[in-house]
Amino acid sequence: MSGEFTIDFSIHERRTRRGRRQIRHGEEPQTADLSPGRVPRISRLMAIAIRCDELIRSGEVNDYADIARLGHVTRARISQIMNLLNLAPSIQEAILHLPPTTSGRDPIAERDIRPIAVIPDWREQRKAWQVIS
Repeated sequence: MSGEFTIDFSIHERRTRRGRRQIRHGEEPQTADLSPGRVPRISRLMAIAIRCDELIRSGEVNDYADIARLGHVTRARISQIMNLLNLAPSIQEAILHLPPTTSGRDPIAERDIRPIAVIPDWREQRKAWQVIS
C-alpha cells in the first residue's frame, strides 16, 4: 500500500521560567492586551492602606506595629501610609483610579498628598486636591 497522507497539527514554542525551550501542542495562547504603563505609586500605597485597615478591623493583625513587622518597614512608615485613610473618600477614590504612568515620574507623589491628609476638614482637603490634580 503506497499512499500519500498528511497530518496537520499546530505546535508552538514557549520558554519556561528557567529559560528552557519547550514545544507545546496547539495554537500559541494569546497574551492579554495590557494597557501600557504602570500603576502610580500613590495608588498602590492607597490600596495598601485600605488593605491594612481591613486586616486590623478583622483582627488578623493587632496594630500598626504588627503590620510594620510583617512588611519589614518601620512603624513610622506604616503611619505615613495609613494617614492616607484620613483623606476624603472622593480623594481616595480619585487616587485609586489615577491613570497609568507611561513614562517618567508619577504626576502626583506621596509628598504632595501628605499635607492634604493632615487637614481635618474634607472640604478643605478637596480644595487642596483640586490644586495638585
